Amino acid sequence: MAGERRGALYEAVRPVLALLVGGRTDPPGPGPRRLRIGSVRIPLALDPPLALVLALTGYAQLESPYPDSGGPASPLVLALVAFGGVVPLLLRHSRPLAAWRLSFLMMLVAATVIRPRVTHGAPYLPTLGIVYLLCLYSLAVRCERRVTVRAMIVSTLACAVLDPPTKAFALLCAVPLLLGYIVRLRRTAKRELAEQEARHEAETAVLQERQRIARELHDVVAHHMSVIAIQAEAAPYKVADPPPELAESFADIRSSALEGLTELRRILGVLRTDPAAQTAPQPGLERLEEVVASARAGGLSVETSVTGEPPILPGGVGLSAYRILQESLSNAMRHAPGASVRVEIAYEPDVLRLLVRNGPGTRPDGDVRAGGGHGLVGMRERAAMLGGELSAGPTPDGGFLVTVALPLSPVSVPSTD
Repeated sequence: MAGERRGALYEAVRPVLALLVGGRTDPPGPGPRRLRIGSVRIPLALDPPLALVLALTGYAQLESPYPDSGGPASPLVLALVAFGGVVPLLLRHSRPLAAWRLSFLMMLVAATVIRPRVTHGAPYLPTLGIVYLLCLYSLAVRCERRVTVRAMIVSTLACAVLDPPTKAFALLCAVPLLLGYIVRLRRTAKRELAEQEARHEAETAVLQERQRIARELHDVVAHHMSVIAIQAEAAPYKVADPPPELAESFADIRSSALEGLTELRRILGVLRTDPAAQTAPQPGLERLEEVVASARAGGLSVETSVTGEPPILPGGVGLSAYRILQESLSNAMRHAPGASVRVEIAYEPDVLRLLVRNGPGTRPDGDVRAGGGHGLVGMRERAAMLGGELSAGPTPDGGFLVTVALPLSPVSVPSTD
């Protein structure tokens, strides 16, 4: 029975103990206001002069007790109480919870050592009471709500234990707590609003940049692609009895241009946040035959080899592998026309491996690096984004080799920030 009573008592006082030894404090808010005098801004720090005034006032009050007080305490004790009681005032902005605890402790010391009601007829020293109320305000501004509620409970219990007739001071403690809590809510709302505005500005800037890029692509690239398609369609009719091979080549050019326009429109839709474009299926290795057929139409001799059972690839892996293969074949067509190309795709349990090897072409300077574009950079970025690896370089026989390994499971990629 006694153990159960002790357990119930502990559960009752545990919130109070948690407040006295724990609690979390928010980061500091805005600094003190500053007075501008010309180009000089002077901080208006009122706590240090206020603490000095309260310390001197409190010491003067303690040295001048009423005639029936029975004589003052030791001057050293009076000085420690008077000046130590205002120290929390200097800590309330940087350490509000510690300041409140110290102020609470000084109130207890003054009530038990000085006994203000006996020496002065008042239940508490006025100067220490002012410091305590200011610390309560800072506590409510910087600490979470449950800490504020527990501080009010502790203050009420302390008033009931130290001086049972005291009721007004317990109610007075609720005023700074309520004001501080209102200020805390207002600051929180302003901070959240500022964060939302910052996010909105960042999103707006990104959207505007995407729209600018979309306009540039539409006005420049799409226009030239359309011109290529039209000219390729009209070219055979400019020659009397054109050879079938010539007509077929122009048809392939027109088909490639139209396919490029289709891809470009999809990209423009994504840049302009078109929902229909964003939900359009992305190309993957299931379209291997299409990209290989396009390369063969461009004059390459392409052989393919697929090993392993193709799994359901993650969207990013399938799209990246498709784009890397497409870029590798395009580089071979540009810099090694007529070359033979070997494409090997291996589906392993955890990795997708892609190899594109082309021999020397009909052009003597055939080298993928001969162009000044960003194809290899883009391929490496795609592989690195998925935590994979890509290597590309010339082979001893004058060709070029691209090897890629893309993980099939999510990989944590280190941040480059």
